[in-house]
Amino acid sequence: MTSNTRKANLLNAIAPVNRGLQMSENQRKAIFSAVAYLEELNPTPAPTATPELLDGNWLLMFTTSQELLGIDRFPLYKLGNIYQCLRMAESKIFNIAEVKGLPLLSGLVSVCANFTVVSEKQVKVNFERLVAGSQSLLGYQDVNSFVDTLRSPKKLFAIDFQIKREDQKGWLETTYLDQDMRIGRGNEGNLFVLRRV
Repeated sequence: MTSNTRKANLLNAIAPVNRGLQMSENQRKAIFSAVAYLEELNPTPAPTATPELLDGNWLLMFTTSQELLGIDRFPLYKLGNIYQCLRMAESKIFNIAEVKGLPLLSGLVSVCANFTVVSEKQVKVNFERLVAGSQSLLGYQDVNSFVDTLRSPKKLFAIDFQIKREDQKGWLETTYLDQDMRIGRGNEGNLFVLRRV
Protein backbone atom coordinates (compact mmCIF):
# COMPACT_ATOMS: atom_id res chain seq x y z
CA MET A 1 0.00 0.00 0.00
CA THR A 2 1.42 3.39 -0.97
CA SER A 3 1.65 6.28 1.44
CA ASN A 4 -1.03 8.13 -0.59
CA THR A 5 -3.43 5.22 -0.10
CA ARG A 6 -2.62 5.10 3.61
CA LYS A 7 -3.11 8.87 3.89
CA ALA A 8 -6.48 8.57 2.14
CA ASN A 9 -7.46 5.79 4.58
CA LEU A 10 -6.56 8.00 7.54
CA LEU A 11 -8.44 11.00 6.13
CA ASN A 12 -11.51 8.80 5.55
CA ALA A 13 -11.28 7.47 9.11
CA ILE A 14 -11.10 10.92 10.72
CA ALA A 15 -13.64 12.65 8.44
CA PRO A 16 -16.80 11.69 10.41
CA VAL A 17 -15.50 12.25 13.98
CA ASN A 18 -15.30 16.09 14.08
CA ARG A 19 -11.65 16.16 15.20
CA GLY A 20 -12.37 13.54 17.86
CA LEU A 21 -15.40 15.20 19.46
CA GLN A 22 -17.83 12.45 18.35
CA MET A 23 -16.14 9.09 18.13
CA SER A 24 -17.13 5.49 18.82
CA GLU A 25 -14.62 2.94 20.10
CA ASN A 26 -14.55 1.27 16.66
CA GLN A 27 -13.81 4.61 14.97
CA ARG A 28 -11.05 5.25 17.49
CA LYS A 29 -9.46 1.87 16.74
CA ALA A 30 -9.68 2.47 12.97
CA ILE A 31 -8.02 5.88 13.32
CA PHE A 32 -5.20 4.59 15.50
CA SER A 33 -4.63 1.73 13.10
CA ALA A 34 -4.57 4.08 10.07
CA VAL A 35 -2.12 6.37 11.90
CA ALA A 36 0.21 3.45 12.72
CA TYR A 37 0.14 2.26 9.08
CA LEU A 38 1.03 5.75 7.84
CA GLU A 39 3.79 6.24 10.43
CA GLU A 40 5.47 3.08 9.04
CA LEU A 41 6.03 4.98 5.76
CA ASN A 42 7.22 8.25 7.32
CA PRO A 43 9.25 9.96 4.53
CA THR A 44 10.96 12.27 7.06
CA PRO A 45 12.62 10.13 9.75
CA ALA A 46 14.39 13.18 11.29
CA PRO A 47 11.77 15.96 11.23
CA THR A 48 13.66 18.33 13.52
CA ALA A 49 16.54 18.27 11.02
CA THR A 50 14.17 19.58 8.30
CA PRO A 51 12.80 22.79 9.86
CA GLU A 52 11.61 24.03 6.45
CA LEU A 53 9.08 21.16 6.37
CA LEU A 54 7.88 21.72 9.95
CA ASP A 55 7.67 25.50 9.67
CA GLY A 56 4.29 27.07 8.93
CA ASN A 57 0.64 26.96 9.95
CA TRP A 58 -1.01 23.60 10.56
CA LEU A 59 -4.74 22.95 10.92
CA LEU A 60 -5.76 20.31 13.46
CA MET A 61 -7.84 17.57 11.82
CA PHE A 62 -7.90 15.10 14.71
CA THR A 63 -6.78 14.87 18.32
CA THR A 64 -7.33 12.86 21.48
CA SER A 65 -6.46 15.92 23.65
CA GLN A 66 -9.38 16.47 26.01
CA GLU A 67 -7.89 19.86 26.92
CA LEU A 68 -8.44 21.07 23.35
CA LEU A 69 -11.72 19.26 22.72
CA GLY A 70 -13.07 20.47 26.09
CA ILE A 71 -13.40 24.02 24.71
CA ASP A 72 -16.43 22.71 22.81
CA ARG A 73 -18.27 21.88 26.04
CA PHE A 74 -18.90 25.49 27.12
CA PRO A 75 -22.57 26.51 26.74
CA LEU A 76 -23.31 28.79 23.73
CA TYR A 77 -19.86 28.10 22.26
CA LYS A 78 -18.66 25.80 19.51
CA LEU A 79 -15.08 24.95 18.76
CA GLY A 80 -13.95 26.42 15.44
CA ASN A 81 -10.64 25.75 13.72
CA ILE A 82 -7.59 24.93 15.80
CA TYR A 83 -4.17 25.84 14.44
CA GLN A 84 -0.65 25.04 15.47
CA CYS A 85 1.75 27.59 14.01
CA LEU A 86 5.41 26.63 14.10
CA ARG A 87 8.11 29.27 13.76
CA MET A 88 11.22 27.13 13.65
CA ALA A 89 13.78 29.96 13.36
CA GLU A 90 12.48 31.44 16.63
CA SER A 91 11.81 28.08 18.36
CA LYS A 92 8.19 29.15 18.94
CA ILE A 93 4.84 27.36 18.82
CA PHE A 94 1.53 29.22 18.73
CA ASN A 95 -1.60 27.14 19.41
CA ILE A 96 -4.69 29.10 18.36
CA ALA A 97 -8.28 27.90 18.81
CA GLU A 98 -11.15 29.80 17.23
CA VAL A 99 -14.32 29.68 19.30
CA LYS A 100 -17.66 30.41 17.65
CA GLY A 101 -20.48 31.90 19.69
CA LEU A 102 -23.34 34.32 19.23
CA PRO A 103 -22.41 36.96 16.60
CA LEU A 104 -20.50 39.17 19.02
CA LEU A 105 -19.18 36.35 21.16
CA SER A 106 -16.72 34.72 18.77
CA GLY A 107 -13.49 34.27 20.64
CA LEU A 108 -9.94 33.02 20.53
CA VAL A 109 -7.87 30.99 22.94
CA SER A 110 -4.16 30.99 22.25
CA VAL A 111 -1.20 29.47 24.03
CA CYS A 112 2.33 30.53 23.12
CA ALA A 113 5.32 28.32 23.87
CA ASN A 114 8.98 28.01 23.10
CA PHE A 115 10.69 24.73 22.36
CA THR A 116 14.08 23.07 22.44
CA VAL A 117 15.04 20.30 20.04
CA VAL A 118 15.99 17.21 22.08
CA SER A 119 16.20 14.56 19.34
CA GLU A 120 15.63 14.07 15.62
CA LYS A 121 11.91 13.58 16.30
CA GLN A 122 11.21 15.36 19.56
CA VAL A 123 11.06 18.87 20.98
CA LYS A 124 10.68 19.87 24.62
CA VAL A 125 7.92 22.46 24.96
CA ASN A 126 7.75 25.21 27.57
CA PHE A 127 4.41 27.09 27.70
CA GLU A 128 4.87 30.84 28.24
CA ARG A 129 1.71 32.83 27.65
CA LEU A 130 -2.07 32.46 27.45
CA VAL A 131 -4.22 34.92 25.50
CA ALA A 132 -8.02 34.60 25.39
CA GLY A 133 -10.60 37.11 24.26
CA SER A 134 -13.06 38.34 21.70
CA GLN A 135 -12.04 38.04 18.04
CA SER A 136 -13.33 41.54 17.31
CA LEU A 137 -11.53 43.17 20.26
CA LEU A 138 -8.31 41.37 19.30
CA GLY A 139 -8.71 42.53 15.68
CA TYR A 140 -8.54 38.92 14.50
CA GLN A 141 -8.50 38.56 10.70
CA ASP A 142 -6.59 35.34 10.09
CA VAL A 143 -4.17 33.06 11.85
CA ASN A 144 -1.05 34.46 10.16
CA SER A 145 -1.59 38.08 11.15
CA PHE A 146 -2.62 37.00 14.66
CA VAL A 147 0.70 35.18 15.12
CA ASP A 148 2.40 38.50 14.27
CA THR A 149 0.23 40.20 16.92
CA LEU A 150 1.22 37.55 19.48
CA ARG A 151 4.91 38.00 18.64
CA SER A 152 4.80 41.69 19.58
CA PRO A 153 5.49 42.35 23.27
CA LYS A 154 2.48 44.63 23.84
CA LYS A 155 -0.30 43.55 26.17
CA LEU A 156 -3.49 42.74 24.30
CA PHE A 157 -7.07 43.77 25.04
CA ALA A 158 -7.85 40.30 26.36
CA ILE A 159 -7.04 37.89 29.13
CA ASP A 160 -3.27 37.95 28.64
CA PHE A 161 -0.89 36.47 31.16
CA GLN A 162 2.44 34.73 31.49
CA ILE A 163 2.44 31.03 32.35
CA LYS A 164 5.01 30.46 35.06
CA ARG A 165 4.02 27.11 36.55
CA GLU A 166 6.71 24.46 36.40
CA ASP A 167 4.21 21.77 35.36
CA GLN A 168 3.41 23.62 32.13
CA LYS A 169 6.12 21.80 30.26
CA GLY A 170 5.82 18.91 27.89
CA TRP A 171 7.20 17.35 24.76
CA LEU A 172 5.99 16.82 21.24
CA GLU A 173 7.22 14.08 18.96
CA THR A 174 6.66 14.20 15.19
CA THR A 175 6.05 10.65 13.99
CA TYR A 176 5.06 11.45 10.39
CA LEU A 177 5.87 14.47 8.23
CA ASP A 178 5.49 15.22 4.54
CA GLN A 179 4.71 18.36 2.50
CA ASP A 180 1.14 18.66 3.75
CA MET A 181 0.55 16.30 6.69
CA ARG A 182 2.01 15.98 10.15
CA ILE A 183 1.31 13.47 12.90
CA GLY A 184 2.50 14.16 16.41
CA ARG A 185 2.30 12.60 19.84
CA GLY A 186 2.47 14.52 23.10
CA ASN A 187 3.74 13.71 26.58
CA GLU A 188 0.23 13.01 27.92
CA GLY A 189 -0.30 10.29 25.30
CA ASN A 190 -2.26 12.62 23.02
CA LEU A 191 -2.31 12.11 19.28
CA PHE A 192 -2.49 15.00 16.79
CA VAL A 193 -3.12 14.83 13.02
CA LEU A 194 -2.63 18.12 11.20
CA ARG A 195 -2.55 19.39 7.65
CA ARG A 196 -0.63 22.37 6.31
CA VAL A 197 -2.70 25.45 5.47
